[in-house]
Amino acid sequence: PCLAVAARRRLDPREREILLFWVGVSLGRLVLFASFCPLGGETTAAEVYRVDAEGVRSANVLLAWLDGPSIDDGTACEIGMFAELVERDMRRYRGIVGLVTDLRLERRRGNAAGDGMNLFVAGAIEACGRICWSVDEAVEVLRELESQPR
Repeated sequence: PCLAVAARRRLDPREREILLFWVGVSLGRLVLFASFCPLGGETTAAEVYRVDAEGVRSANVLLAWLDGPSIDDGTACEIGMFAELVERDMRRYRGIVGLVTDLRLERRRGNAAGDGMNLFVAGAIEACGRICWSVDEAVEVLRELESQPR
C-alpha cells in the first residue's frame, strides 16, 4: 500500500520524521512518503503537474495536510483528483484523510460552515474519508481505511 501526502509546503525534516514514525509505527507497515512540492529552480508547471498526478495516481490513500489560513490550491487539486479516483475504483483507492493541526482552523471549528474550510474541498474529503483534528485521529482513520475489505 502507498500513502501520498499532500501539503502546502515541503515538510521540514522533523515534521517528516514525526509523520513517518506515527503513521509507520501505528500501521505496522512500511509507508511510502511522497511530497509533491516543487524544489524550485527551473521547475515548470507541466513538470509539477506530471509529478503530482503520478504520485496521486500511485497512492492507495491520500493524507491531505490542511493547515494554513486556507487550504493550499495544489492540495485542494490533489484532493479533488483523488476523490474522483476513489469514486471510480474503491477497491484500489481507499480514501482521503484530511489532517488539521493548525490553531487558526481549530478556532473556527464548530463556528463556521465546514469549520471554516472551503465547503467543496471539505465535501470531497468527507465523501470518501474524514477530516481529523489530530495525528492520532488521522492514524486511526488510516487504520480503518487499510482494514476495509477490497
